[in-house]
Amino acid sequence: NQEWFSSFPTKILKMKKIILFALSVFVLTSCDNSAKGKRILSASSGDINVLSVVVDNDLWEGKVGESIRGVLGDDVYGLPQDEPIFTLKQMPTAVFSDFATKNRTVFKVEKGKAAATDYLENAFATPQKVVVVSGMTDDEIINQIEKNAKKIVAEFKNEELKERQRRNRKSLHKSTNIQDKLGLAIEFPSAYRIATEDGNFFWIRRDIRTGTLNLMLYEMPIDAFVEGDEAINDVIKMRDSIGQKYVSGPTEGTYMITEEAYTPFIQEVILDNKPTLETKSTWKVSGAFMSGPFINYAIKDEINNRYIIAEGFAYAPAVDKRDLMFELEAII
Repeated sequence: NQEWFSSFPTKILKMKKIILFALSVFVLTSCDNSAKGKRILSASSGDINVLSVVVDNDLWEGKVGESIRGVLGDDVYGLPQDEPIFTLKQMPTAVFSDFATKNRTVFKVEKGKAAATDYLENAFATPQKVVVVSGMTDDEIINQIEKNAKKIVAEFKNEELKERQRRNRKSLHKSTNIQDKLGLAIEFPSAYRIATEDGNFFWIRRDIRTGTLNLMLYEMPIDAFVEGDEAINDVIKMRDSIGQKYVSGPTEGTYMITEEAYTPFIQEVILDNKPTLETKSTWKVSGAFMSGPFINYAIKDEINNRYIIAEGFAYAPAVDKRDLMFELEAII
């Protein structure tokens, strides 16, 4: 008994070590269990509308590459010059690792697998959209691309719209005049200024190195547009009257009108859960050598018995305009 009591402090120390070890194992196991199913992803990167295309060189240089370029590199409608929907950056599968996987938008081709098109969220980084197209043969891959073309483009475009809007929100314009006069909220960067305010009409502008980016907001009566194909005539008539009243050219008597030589593209979409006419085309100044692209939304606000018109147009001679118009589209 005396020997047992003499070794008592040593026994206590051993017990403490055992308890500490058990607690450590418990904590580590708990942390491991809580982390299961969760991955720590790095932030994605990349310029707006620049798409990583992961496909082996032999496929890229053949008919699979032609199909990819035909869908993802198709021209944007409504611009004065040809510009692709996305700028494509091709890389072979072997080099798609590490930093290369962090691009915000990735289109990946996998040959030798069952035909499918998969849409992945945050596969390698966040935020990120990855579209994987697979097939046993070239023809199966091409069939997947062309069959799902609209959805593939829409998935990537929506991802880029969210990114453009996120960047816009870093510094927002703080005026409440639009909310007070038109009863609507619109977020646009503080780099823009309200250049003209006339009752319920607002012209918002941002100076750029080669010209200006422009937003116009105003309202029209609920019966301003007929239904169907003839609606485009009402849109043009409305635009030209607003241009004559508010958007004057460099000399007296000149003003902005719709370019009649370029067929406007019009479609019905949903904006703010409301039926909307979306029109894309080009504008010009009558009697002057000035022109550019525009996108016009006529939003049917039945609750308030009106249409809200939101239009973006760019004046930026001698530079690409895709991303400029994309910024205006993202704001609207």
